[in-house]
Amino acid sequence: MSDSKLREEICRVGASLYARGYVHATAGNISVRTEDGYLITPTDACLGALDPARLAAVDAQGVQTSGDRASKTLVLHRRIYGADPGAHCVIHTHSTHLVALTLAGVWQPDSILPPITPYFVMKVGRVPLIPYHRPGDPVVGELVAQRIAAAQQAGRAIRAVMLDRLGPNVWHRSPAEASAVLEELEETARLWLMTKPEPLSEHSIEELRGSFGASW
Repeated sequence: MSDSKLREEICRVGASLYARGYVHATAGNISVRTEDGYLITPTDACLGALDPARLAAVDAQGVQTSGDRASKTLVLHRRIYGADPGAHCVIHTHSTHLVALTLAGVWQPDSILPPITPYFVMKVGRVPLIPYHRPGDPVVGELVAQRIAAAQQAGRAIRAVMLDRLGPNVWHRSPAEASAVLEELEETARLWLMTKPEPLSEHSIEELRGSFGASW
């Protein structure tokens, strides 16, 4: 995808997330990996009103080369890209039900939500909780990279983490695919907070592994 198309796609996804309430005010950010670095939304930008020309361009060493000042979460995004070669887009939001889940208490530290629906198991998988640190704290990048490495070693790759009291970071091959992971994750949190259902049985999860390659 060309630079101009990537910029347009970031803005399209940002506007879609904002319109449906997945982000609010100037919370949240989106980045993509490019051939020679990264594009990321500017600091304090509203994802519902992004300007493609003002997105921050950053080289492979993390030095900004154009656009408005890059989001302070750039360090974390770069650690995710470094830890998972398959990641080409990272999205961070302060999604209401996911933040509420951390305030009320997650299911388990290694998996903030239980496997309550087949599409959560297939499309999202386990999402570990990252302990609270102030926004932009570089320590978080190291913690997230450790979680990604541990999941890879266990043969159970992850595509999202939850920052305690702040919100999720999700990643995938494209902005559209990362957005789909985010949406499934937030909707699962909403269902869990509303109903507290029993998790799927191990037999049902094994079926999903065998039929769809689910990594739960």
